[in-house]
Amino acid sequence: MSQPDINFSIAEVFVRCFLGILFIFQGYDKLFVVKIKNVINAFHNEADRKHIPEFLVVFTSYFTSITEFAGGILLVTGLFHQFVPIILAINLLIVEFAFSFLRPMWDLQHVFPRVILLTLIFLLSDYFYFGLDTLL
Repeated sequence: MSQPDINFSIAEVFVRCFLGILFIFQGYDKLFVVKIKNVINAFHNEADRKHIPEFLVVFTSYFTSITEFAGGILLVTGLFHQFVPIILAINLLIVEFAFSFLRPMWDLQHVFPRVILLTLIFLLSDYFYFGLDTLL
């Protein structure tokens, strides 16, 4: 492995772990601190005004919370490294669509850094070396 390849591999690990930690804590907060029912309640009134079915609010709340928590753990460990970024990208698209539909002028400060870091992971995917997928 050449020095540039090693440097790109280290950059990939850093970005993957950094983003993974962000997703872990975001999902953990929604699952275990705030609790899913409170997440659903936070969007219930606004979704009701926009005539969004309750099952869709419940599904997206569970999907995004579980995906963020589990996806973050998988990113940090490097397990299923080819599929996890795709699932997290779908998660971010769902979150972006939901927030844009509920509040057309919402703050991107929490989502945009994750989009950039996830894009970096896609760009650096050829340099994946340090992770459980490599060991297994």
